[in-house]
Amino acid sequence: MAEDKKPKQGQINIELEESVAQGIYSNLAIINHSQSEFVVDFVTIMPGVPKSKVKSRIVLTPQHAKRFLKALNDNVARFEAAHGEIKDYQQAPMPINFGPTGEA
Repeated sequence: MAEDKKPKQGQINIELEESVAQGIYSNLAIINHSQSEFVVDFVTIMPGVPKSKVKSRIVLTPQHAKRFLKALNDNVARFEAAHGEIKDYQQAPMPINFGPTGEA
């Protein structure tokens, strides 16, 4: 007899589609916020290529942004405990031409 696939109370059933499972590489995240949301744009910048596009945009409530920050901090701490400190190499500021610019 097949096992019931319904999630137990308090659990969430999450499906990962093949098209999403491969992920998207990003080496730049641009974060903007308003009073009601945080917007994180993930970009891939390649050397010698003058123009890049946003590959993925995630919109979060402030509460979810704070939970995400905590979860990311916890995971980085666990990674470093297992593999050593992640080195943060300083890079020169990157000029970014992102979207329309305001004019007075």
